[in-house]
Amino acid sequence: MVWAEEFNSNGAPNPANWTYELGFERNEESQWYQRENARCENGKLILEAKREKKANPNFKEGSSDWKKNRREADYTSASIKTQGLHSWLYGRFVMRGKIDIRDGIWPAWWTLGTKGSWPATGEIDIMEYYRKKLLANIAFMGSDRKDAWFSTEKNIDSLGGRAWADQFHIWRMDWDENSIALYVDNQLLNKVSLDRLVNQNGTNINPFKQPHYMLLDLAIGGKQGGDPSKTTFPARFEVDYIRVYQK
Repeated sequence: MVWAEEFNSNGAPNPANWTYELGFERNEESQWYQRENARCENGKLILEAKREKKANPNFKEGSSDWKKNRREADYTSASIKTQGLHSWLYGRFVMRGKIDIRDGIWPAWWTLGTKGSWPATGEIDIMEYYRKKLLANIAFMGSDRKDAWFSTEKNIDSLGGRAWADQFHIWRMDWDENSIALYVDNQLLNKVSLDRLVNQNGTNINPFKQPHYMLLDLAIGGKQGGDPSKTTFPARFEVDYIRVYQK
């Protein structure tokens, strides 16, 4: 084990390990990310989404930019990341967590490469959930200079639905110089050879042969998350621990 976050100190996440995403970030999502929605208590990280109005300080009337044309956000939530603090090249990554699978809720545990601009950075979604689907995804730059994906989906009802989601589960990535394999509770969801993941932009760069940092977020709505309007809030993504192992 080369790194572990057990979330055993109450209060804000350890600033030696985590920084925050703030404001509107991606995918036209509904939430405003802020520090206040991330906390540690009773040995767990809690990312909490709330239905509450948040004024958008970047609002610009008539703007075509979705980050600027909303006068306010209808939800707040949290996203934390190890960018600039910790990154890893290869290893076994393990998270014990519990996700909310109700409508409009979009939790994720994922990685991005430290160099390049997305999608040429590479992206690994070790755990992602929305609209009754548990996903395991790997993305890189495709031949049209757009994102290309190796994705698998698992219908949450096939795992046990709400009763399953009410329990903690173990997500794992095994990543080495040959392949990336993604699991939940030791069940293989997706495995891709690294030789299939070279960026198709003429650079011949493989974004999975560079260090990646990790992110944990709880998004709401947006392009993929579904409609949260009938869901009662708050919603939570809870994490017991994250551990990284290397040979």
